[in-house]
Amino acid sequence: MTGAFLYDGVRTPFGRYGGGLAGVRPDDLAAHVLHALAEHAELDPATVDDVLFGAANQAGEDNRNVGRMAALLAGWPTSVPGSTVNRLCGSSLDAVMQAARTIETGDAEVVVAGGVESMSRAPWVMTKPPKGFPATDATLHSTTLGWRMVNPAMPAPWTVSLGESTELLAERFGIDRAAQDEFAARSHHLAATAWDKGFYDDHVVQVPDTDLVRDEPLRPDTTAAKLAGLRPSFRETGTVTAGNASPLSDGACALLLGDEGLADRIGRAPLARIAGRGAAGVDPDEFGIGPVQAARIALRRAGIGWDDLGVVELNEAFAAQSLACLAGWPELDAGIVNVNGGALALGHPLGASGARLVNQLAREMRRRGSRWGLAALCIGVGQGLAVVVEATS
Repeated sequence: MTGAFLYDGVRTPFGRYGGGLAGVRPDDLAAHVLHALAEHAELDPATVDDVLFGAANQAGEDNRNVGRMAALLAGWPTSVPGSTVNRLCGSSLDAVMQAARTIETGDAEVVVAGGVESMSRAPWVMTKPPKGFPATDATLHSTTLGWRMVNPAMPAPWTVSLGESTELLAERFGIDRAAQDEFAARSHHLAATAWDKGFYDDHVVQVPDTDLVRDEPLRPDTTAAKLAGLRPSFRETGTVTAGNASPLSDGACALLLGDEGLADRIGRAPLARIAGRGAAGVDPDEFGIGPVQAARIALRRAGIGWDDLGVVELNEAFAAQSLACLAGWPELDAGIVNVNGGALALGHPLGASGARLVNQLAREMRRRGSRWGLAALCIGVGQGLAVVVEATS
């Protein structure tokens, strides 16, 4: 089997719900990062064997296989196929994992993997009536986030909101409000510093006809004291607030993966090798700790231990969820986690976040000279994914 390597990656700035990217269709966001990636990597799109794109919703303008639609809208040859992956929040990381397997088995030499989400433009949906011409009212369901049209056979404890699940995790692990707000403030401060120092400049590409040049949720001046003044969002006396939870977001990300021979064909060395993958399931109402076991699986398959890691990217769906994962990884130095900020500050467009993690991870590893890194995220309905990457130079 050949190795699978990450060569390049770009993303849009992430916009807030109803914010700077709300006027852009998700298929157009996806097409934009495909076009930008080809320019950034000086890649001939005709040489791409497949496009694998993650999207969690797929109920609106991202319907009908947004991976294929994006390639067509980007002006890529119709000979380039495309597929769409849905593992909710893990969709684009799953796309990266699938792309790597495809390359390792020799089924492809060049695959573009990534994801997109417009939570602003997620539509309302409704079920069809059991018979025609009903005289009663109909219920619209928001597809922005979380459960809808729940199967009555599903156990009720499993179908609580993501916020309520996080409150349960905070209770289980003894994570108080102050710790959550401190963690959230850290994310904003690190992200602001990274932006000011230019870390994001070379791989975040502005969307045409928009004004957004930086991640819109970022609040450089926030503090734990300011966050402490926010009201709980899910329980009257709870600890999870809009300030220590990731915001509803819009954005897209695309990565170029290929075999070792791609380096000669595009004239650039890869950033990293995909070295290990892990997927795990947990009870749906404990979705937030899904990364704990997934990371252990990925490390084992890569043949390394916690002490080998130089950088870790953990998606910050909620501060309490992230802190619960860190509690489940006592071997890990928390100081190497999300050193350029995380989703609490940058945003979490569900289908795009996993690809952002991998791209950000590889770039920080190169900056630090680290050999090994880990990207992991939790997934609604009780799953976790993790990927280990190895620097190539």
